[in-house]
Order: sequence, then C-alpha cells, then structure tokens
Amino acid sequence: MGKALVAYFSASGVTAKVAKNLAKETGADLFSIEPQTPYTKADLNWQDKNSRSTVEMNDRNCRPAIASVVAKMGAYDVVFVGFPVWWYREPSIIDTFMEAYDFSGKTVVPFATSGGSGIGDSGKNMQELAPGAKVEQGKRLASNASGKELADWAAQWL
Repeated sequence: MGKALVAYFSASGVTAKVAKNLAKETGADLFSIEPQTPYTKADLNWQDKNSRSTVEMNDRNCRPAIASVVAKMGAYDVVFVGFPVWWYREPSIIDTFMEAYDFSGKTVVPFATSGGSGIGDSGKNMQELAPGAKVEQGKRLASNASGKELADWAAQWL
C-alpha cells in the first residue's frame, strides 16, 4: 500500500466531516484546502449572481488563492480530493489545488458532498489540470457515510 493523503475543501463543514472520517478509516494524512481569503456567508450565496462563489464559478479561469501548501506532496501515491459540489462540478479552489502540484504518477480520487447533485465532470476537469496523474471518476458521498462504507470504497486504490 502506498502513502495516501485526503485533501479537502469544505465551505460548511460537511465535506470536512467526511474527509476526516475517510482519513481516519484509511490511515491517510489529512490536509484542509483553505482559501487565502475565507468565504463569508454572503460569498457562498449561490442565488446572488454577484456573490464571490457565483462570480468564481462563472469564470472557468478563476483560481482562488490557497492559504497553505502540502509540505511533501511527492510522498503520496494516492490523493483523495474532497469538495462540495458547486454548479455541478468542483469549486474553483480545487482547480487551484490541482494546478499547484505535480501529480505525475499519482492516483487522484475525487469525492464530493452534496444535497443531491452528482459529481458531474469533476474527474474529467481535474484530469485536464493534472495530465500526468490517473484521475478517477470519483463519487458523491453521503454526509453520514459510515466508516466501513468509506474504507470499503477507498480500498480499491490503497
């Protein structure tokens, strides 16, 4: 088994909960993808066409800055990348994360949380940003996914 990392962005705490459980169940290291400028409640109002999240998601080239870096990305063979589904795909800050590292030779496994939307083309989008990696299709995980469910799902890459 190679060394694994669970990296995640969480706006409301739901994705953080799943990511922490996934890391615990798999023995993976954990990294929180934090925006350099934290999102406010107003920033996250998807119904406001002028909110920060809406503006970012409408610009496919937007790359919100990340506050910190993974110290030794080269040490990981498998990187699980978690996020809430925004506009039927990964948030722009995940695109920033994918472009920040060399994922060559690594397996990247997206996972998302959502009230009902699927993961969409997130895996395909992330593959384009990390051409040397093998990016899996990924999966939407329930906020209350059991530890066993998470471990069983992740086992195929570990």
